[in-house]
Amino acid sequence: MSRIDRRMQLVILAGGKGTRLRSRLGDLPKTLAPVGGRPILQHQIELGRRHSFDDVLLLLGHGREAVETWAGDGSRFPVRLHAISGPSNGTAVALLAALPFLEPTFMVMYGDTMVNVDLNRFWSEHAQRRSAVSMLIHPNDHPFDSDLVETDSSDSVIAIHAPPHTSGRDYRNQVNAGLYVFERDSLTGCRSGNAILDVARDLLPDLLSRGVELFGYRSPEYIKDAGTPERLDAVNADWHSGRIARGSLSTPVPAIFLDRDGTINALVDYVRTPDALELLDGVGRAIRGWNAAGWRVVVVSNQPVIARGECAVEGLLAIHNRMETLLGRDSAYVDRIYYCPHHPDGGFPDERPELKFRCDCRKPATGLIERARRELNIDVQNSWMVGDSTTDIQTARNAGLRSILLQTGICGQDGLYPGPPDVVAQTLVGAMHITFGRKQEAGY
Repeated sequence: MSRIDRRMQLVILAGGKGTRLRSRLGDLPKTLAPVGGRPILQHQIELGRRHSFDDVLLLLGHGREAVETWAGDGSRFPVRLHAISGPSNGTAVALLAALPFLEPTFMVMYGDTMVNVDLNRFWSEHAQRRSAVSMLIHPNDHPFDSDLVETDSSDSVIAIHAPPHTSGRDYRNQVNAGLYVFERDSLTGCRSGNAILDVARDLLPDLLSRGVELFGYRSPEYIKDAGTPERLDAVNADWHSGRIARGSLSTPVPAIFLDRDGTINALVDYVRTPDALELLDGVGRAIRGWNAAGWRVVVVSNQPVIARGECAVEGLLAIHNRMETLLGRDSAYVDRIYYCPHHPDGGFPDERPELKFRCDCRKPATGLIERARRELNIDVQNSWMVGDSTTDIQTARNAGLRSILLQTGICGQDGLYPGPPDVVAQTLVGAMHITFGRKQEAGY
């Protein structure tokens, strides 16, 4: 039997005491915290069922009686629902103790997280990748106090950086979201004890140190911890605004496509080092606004410095890490960064011949937009392209996007392509107001 044909099992770590939510829940476990009038646990079980998970295993601890009373015999959920009590001294300890009850492949979810993720897509990517463990990683608005996951060019996990992070180092905003697919065999030989207590902080780094392959599944989908009163309130606000309902990759959502140089960062000759990158005023505020509204924020940038041999790919990634670090300090993030490394013209001293050709990804071609549309399920008809050049405006026309020309960077004075933009804004904050229909505030 292939991995994809096995019983699809969802394991929910639901044994937490919920101490920080006691003022709201009393002695109830945090997995019963209400979101939109229903317990988080109910949302999780129903999500699993919608994605063909027919086996749900609850690993319970504190409040087991309350969960079992709420669940009853499980007949109201069309799944095989069963629960076991586990050790209360850590999520990894509870998971390892449950090994006899686990399917050969299983998904793990924390009981205090509100989730709207295309679980089938994640499961299928894991199966195709044939990795031992897959972990969902995503950008968030507080990377500085999050577990940041470092990956290579093939999305294999290299390292997991727990806070506090190394001072002076810029990291990619790839946060461990707390949703995993495990091959049970990857846990063979693991022994819970003083060194392995928590899945994220202990078990995963231990597996990585032993050479077990971890795959970083990058996704911008909705998954948030609701384990404090403030976070629970934020999740409920997202529920009532519809942001959670729009959060899955199975639902098309609009996007803001942003040029980089002159739009996000100050325009210089070419940014060749991280130190040369400086965010324009208001950029964090604007992107934070789109983040809060649940829009995808996607950077699409021509970077001919690669083809001209003036900056290595590793150097460009370091520059982008700096950009993500600076945005994170403003509680903002981009969902994905796409760049074109090609350049059609020759004659540069250190140029790379293999990158010197006309491609379909160099703006105003639409290859980067198309890639984003496929990978992020973007509603192109309701999306915008924002940039400082006529190249960006022509890209929008070619891709069927609405366009905003900024009066930053080169202010559209490149003269490469004719025709006006749909709208002109002074700054990125003004562009944000335009996309939200607040034209009276678009003079920023």
